[in-house]
Amino acid sequence: MAYTNNLHVVYGEASLGVNGQDFAYLFSYERGGLESLKIKDKEWLYRTPTPTFWRATTDNDRGSGFNQKAAQWLGADMFTKCVGIHVQVDDHQFDELPIAPINNQFSNQEFAHEVKVAFDYETLTTPATKVKIIYNINDAGHMTITMHYFGKKGLPPLPVIGMRFIMPTKAKSFDYTGLSGETYPDRMAGAERGTFHIDGLPVTKYLVPQENGMHMQTNELVITRNSTQNNADKDGDFSLKITQTKQPFNFSLLPYTAEELENATHIEELPLARRSVLVIAGAVRGVGGIDSWGSDVEEQYHIDPEQDHEFSFTLN
Repeated sequence: MAYTNNLHVVYGEASLGVNGQDFAYLFSYERGGLESLKIKDKEWLYRTPTPTFWRATTDNDRGSGFNQKAAQWLGADMFTKCVGIHVQVDDHQFDELPIAPINNQFSNQEFAHEVKVAFDYETLTTPATKVKIIYNINDAGHMTITMHYFGKKGLPPLPVIGMRFIMPTKAKSFDYTGLSGETYPDRMAGAERGTFHIDGLPVTKYLVPQENGMHMQTNELVITRNSTQNNADKDGDFSLKITQTKQPFNFSLLPYTAEELENATHIEELPLARRSVLVIAGAVRGVGGIDSWGSDVEEQYHIDPEQDHEFSFTLN
């Protein structure tokens, strides 16, 4: 198909496709999120991206009892409840999802300058609150993602507010512009700003696996892979770039989810590393370390669950 500079929009029975010369995105109404992210014919998603609220328990979390106070967020992190989907193509906001019979009016030659798809989620907490994730695609194929967490009185303390992307294979390396080394809100004083190259997906070898690998105040991240799930694919390196919008973002890139780290009581219990787990975080709780016998993280490094939080970033 010969593409123009516009987005080619495909109105499916249970999904919305948006594609162009070097990209193809698929939004699933059934799964409640972005199901496929292809750039230059390389797939970057193994699972639908979801809001994430949990980071693996640290020694200091155990000592202060934070993991027990925040336990509801582990369930909310593992199970996502999508309660609303909104589609806008250029200036047209659909009152209903454009599925049958509405999509019968469209051909395979539908084009637009901008597509916006928003997903509303309800947290499985008591009380529940809402999260909105908005995907905004311009006619160059650049996708800006905005996540808004709605604060709610009475919620337990939060470990993190972010989005989790699970990629099909392990990253070969990543390069980022931001602060050197592993940083957290209360662990930034010794960091230097610059551009850094990291080989592989290093995991800190704690005796008991726990939270690690966060990078604060990042301006740009480039993830490089050289393998896909197709063994016949021998095209070499390919990359995905994440850039800040208005504010720097925070990220971790590990071969494990927070739940996999949480479930292992010793490092040898971690599963075989097969995927890349990217967390883009708008808010991160400090890790503490005043002692491991009961001292909480200092107040300025908490995340207030009763306040709204919003962050955004661009993929291309």
